[in-house]
Amino acid sequence: MRDGVNLAKLGLPAVALVTEEFWPQGDFVAQSLGMPDVPRVKLPHPVAGTGSANIQQVARDVAPLVIEALEAASG
Repeated sequence: MRDGVNLAKLGLPAVALVTEEFWPQGDFVAQSLGMPDVPRVKLPHPVAGTGSANIQQVARDVAPLVIEALEAASG
């Protein structure tokens, strides 16, 4: 979440990728850094350590959501 906020503060298009387990913490971080509306996409938890095939599937599943969030943020 922090990376997404930092990129957005630089004026770069950004979408934070946050697993469902850490979604509430993402709310907190975004609020505390003054950017509660930074776009983000919810990933299943866990992703790390679940194998290459699963990570590839997660990427395929969320790629359209990332694009949608970027397009919505740009206007």
